[in-house]
Parts: sequence; structure tokens; C-alpha cells
Amino acid sequence: MDTANTTAFDRSRGLSLDDLLPESQRVHTPEPEYEIYEPEQPPATRRYRSRWRRWTMYVAFVMLTPLVLSEMVTLSYRWFTPPRTSFMLQDEGPIVYQYVDLDHISRYMIAAVIAHEDQRLGMRAGGFEISDLTSKAREYMDGDAGVGGSTIPQQLVKNIFLWPGRSAIRKGLEAVMATEFSYSMSDQRILELYLNYAQFGPGLYGLCAASWYYFNTPPWFMSEYNANQLSGVLPRPAYIERAADGGIYLGPDADQLAVEKVDIAARFNPGSIAALGGWEGTVATVGITDSALDHAEERGGDSCSTMPDSVDERLKADGFR
Repeated sequence: MDTANTTAFDRSRGLSLDDLLPESQRVHTPEPEYEIYEPEQPPATRRYRSRWRRWTMYVAFVMLTPLVLSEMVTLSYRWFTPPRTSFMLQDEGPIVYQYVDLDHISRYMIAAVIAHEDQRLGMRAGGFEISDLTSKAREYMDGDAGVGGSTIPQQLVKNIFLWPGRSAIRKGLEAVMATEFSYSMSDQRILELYLNYAQFGPGLYGLCAASWYYFNTPPWFMSEYNANQLSGVLPRPAYIERAADGGIYLGPDADQLAVEKVDIAARFNPGSIAALGGWEGTVATVGITDSALDHAEERGGDSCSTMPDSVDERLKADGFR
């Protein structure tokens, strides 16, 4: 057998040429030494940073989520007017309410509310003056439980989201929400929501219901005197009654503090409105340059041109029909 065939034969049997040599002539190749790989452990500072980053992201998510949701709810009020507010839901009696578009509200009423409740509504940035808020906070800390004087945006968010009564927690939430509303929508929209959600008597919410209940007239036809009177109802609406022949009852057995506020509004509002340039100048501070009469041809379902059924039922229940 030749060498080539022998080599092929040996390979087929799994032998190498080294296996055919004598032991003394064989080449001994040392087995390679393999190191066990152990991944490098990150330093303690790196692990700490990674853990801190995760916790920071978690805390940011927890804090930002309510703010984002709150802003989404706020923005929805630019176009949507829910038929109920927190104050209405907490009212134990039957609710009288119907929406009315701002175009169909007497400019006398808009001017009266601005003059009585918040003359700087259209002149400031934000829901309130910081100096006023800090001043009221100091008075509250000094034990003055009667601190009031909230702006229209503050009153609005209180009516929509919060609860009656005064507390530091509620005032804090009110300030945050009022700021959100003020920067998220126009002054006109804030006024429209306010006049639709404000309480004007026991279980009586919004100007549509109030104008028909007290004066038997649509809100676009309200007189200047009645508008000023009605703005004086806002501080103590739960104590206001209707007179037997219409209007606001101011008799000797009525709540005297409520009567006083209505009387003050009726007597002093005209001077405040005149100082702002009359009703035209007053409503112009929030960007309104027309009158409700200019929208006469647009009067439809949102104009409150006919007495709501809920008002009619309330008048019957109160013995006025």
C-alpha cells in the first residue's frame, strides 16, 4: 500500500499522521487555556443614576398626568357646556336651569355683573391679581373667616368643580383652576359659562331661569334696573325670594343681608358702570361690541326666548301660578 493510500485510509479511520508516529516523535500541543468571561459589573454610581432616572420619570409621570387631564377637561369647556355643575349636584332640592347663548343676554346684565363682581376681568392676565390673593391669604391666616371677593374665573371654577364653604384647600384649588381657565379660553366664554352656572336663588341656576322666574322676561330683554338688582343676588343666592307680583322680594321678613346687597347693587352699580364708559364701555373691556338686539334674527333654542318648563313648574310649586 503506497503512502497516499495509507494516509487516506488512516483518515477514514479517524487517525492523523501524528498518531502513526512513535511517541517520542510526536508533537505535543498544549491544550489552550480558556478564561471564564465574567461581565463587568457597573460601578455603584452608575447603578444609582439608573435607579434615580427611573424614579424621576415615574414621579414626573405621576405629577404631570393630573395636570394634563385637568387641562383637557378645561379645554373641553371652550365648546361644551355640561347641564350640571358640582354645585347643582350638591343641591338637595330640584334644579331649575336652562342654557342661554351669550349673544342673547342683555348687555345691561353683562355690564352689571362685570361692575359688581370683577371690573378687571378683561384687563388683567390670569384669573386674579397675585396681590389680592396674598392679601386674602394673610387675612385668612389672621382668622378672618369672612374673606371673600373672588373674581369671576374663581367663582366659575368653584361652581363647576368644587364645593360651598371656605377653606384654604378649596381656595388653593380654586386659584389653580381659575388660572387654567383664564389662559385657556376667552373672557367672553368665561362670562357665558359664569352667567349660565351662577346661582340666582334656591335651586335656581343660570340667567335664563332667573330672568323668567323673577321678571317674566327673556334674558335678552332685561332692563338696566333689573340687571343691577340681579347682580346683587349673587353673593347670597340661597336667601333670595321672589315677590308675589314678580321681581325680588325686599320685604321686612326677607333676609336683611341679602336685601342689603341687592339694594347696594341697584344703587351703586350705575356709577361703577358709568366710570367704565357706560354699558358699552363696560362690555367692551371683554371684547363685546354689539348688543343682544343685533342677534334678534338668530334667536332659536339657545336664546331662552320662551319660559322653560322647569321655571313654569317652579312658579306653580311656589304658588305664583
